[in-house]
Amino acid sequence: MITMKSLLVLLVYLAFSAAHPLHPAARAGKMSMDRIQKYLEDFYHLEKNGKQFVRRKDSNPVVAKIQDMQRFFGLKVTGNLDDDTMEMMKKPRCGFPDVSPFRLFPYMPKWKKNEVTYRIVNYTADMNQIDTDAAIERALKVWSDVTPLTFHRLREGEADIMISFAVQEHGDFIPFDGPGGVLGHAYPPGPKINGDVHLDDDEKWTKDTTGVNLFLVAAHEFGHSLGLFHSTDTKALMYPIYNANTDLTRFFLSQDDIAGIQSLYGSPDGPVPPTKSADTEKPEEKPVTCDSNRSFDAVSTLRGEMLFFKDRYFWRKSSNNIEPALYMLTTFWPSLPSGFDAVYELTTKDMVFIFKESKFWSIKGSDIQPGYPRDIYTLGFPRTVKKIDAAFFYKEKQKTYFFVNDIYWRYDEKRHSMDHGYPRQIATDFPGVNQKIDAAFEAFGFFYFFSGSTQFQFDPNAKRVTRTLKSNSWFNC
Repeated sequence: MITMKSLLVLLVYLAFSAAHPLHPAARAGKMSMDRIQKYLEDFYHLEKNGKQFVRRKDSNPVVAKIQDMQRFFGLKVTGNLDDDTMEMMKKPRCGFPDVSPFRLFPYMPKWKKNEVTYRIVNYTADMNQIDTDAAIERALKVWSDVTPLTFHRLREGEADIMISFAVQEHGDFIPFDGPGGVLGHAYPPGPKINGDVHLDDDEKWTKDTTGVNLFLVAAHEFGHSLGLFHSTDTKALMYPIYNANTDLTRFFLSQDDIAGIQSLYGSPDGPVPPTKSADTEKPEEKPVTCDSNRSFDAVSTLRGEMLFFKDRYFWRKSSNNIEPALYMLTTFWPSLPSGFDAVYELTTKDMVFIFKESKFWSIKGSDIQPGYPRDIYTLGFPRTVKKIDAAFFYKEKQKTYFFVNDIYWRYDEKRHSMDHGYPRQIATDFPGVNQKIDAAFEAFGFFYFFSGSTQFQFDPNAKRVTRTLKSNSWFNC
């Protein structure tokens, strides 16, 4: 029996998969307002208060959620239901939310063991049992091939992942909707119902793509059962849009899928299978924390913790933990590009600003704020500036410092404009910091500047470098 308290937990951690009909073009006409609102509620957490917000053209909550969707899929961010946005809404897709509460610090769902059990509770009448077993085994093997995980089948009793086919209301307060809608749902790792996969038996399940392919849907759902979120990489298995045109004979996980699952469980003892072929795509290695040559793309504080960014990853360091934790950027900010140029926390507003080339985003927790990304030129930079190298907010003066090559600007956060007399030379105002700055942040009354594997601790009162350290000295290496 699921209690109301358990229901609240389940609704927070639910990861379910859905797809519209395999041939959406067969449905003529435009999407209804009710369907658009439900799409935003299900996938972008539009508040459900019984009002038809979508009918109101001036509805700020709806505009913000449409913008969130457009950012996630790489569409032009207009906040309008334009043709590209409507077409994306019609495509077959997974029902796991694209903006998920899972991404909030500090929860990272994963199994605490390498041998995970599963059980096929019942079977669909659409496929024979041998083909169903084979599809499930192949879907699990996709993940065990690239991790230390092994999957052991149970014939009875409670398994970590319970796989069942069901229709309509089936006991978890998340009813299926009949053929052509939701394909299934899965829960993230954990006890009881967590980890389980439910598949809608009103669909036409097949071992090929003439109907709903069981292997593809199961493999995606197992990704959620193992702790993965959605990816913005269109080639990834964990991309939310269901692709019925996948070549099943040449299926491989994308590098994005591999990097995601290995960030949770590590790599297997043997070689990692290629994403397509060894000579067309080289697997990306996780950064080594205590590499003597470790450098960072950006460094920032966040609610009393420190974040160190490198390519598709970041380390999270808190005062409570001696060792830093390594995460993938997509775990918390799946719609943002990797390889940040600069990041800084505006502590007075509990916001983080992330810069990539000539664009920047405002983040609060895991949510991108409405109206972003924006051009860096809206801050007052000349068009000759193509990217920001580093930035930090100095709370004592309510100023943000931006570093570009050998010069810097100072931005007044109260007046929302650049200070007069800038840019200035970095070497003049920060003597001793005579190398190109990769990253910077302010803490404990000091400015910390990173250049390659070297870090400078600068005293703004004495106006001198007080210590020179390795960039990863914060990691207790």
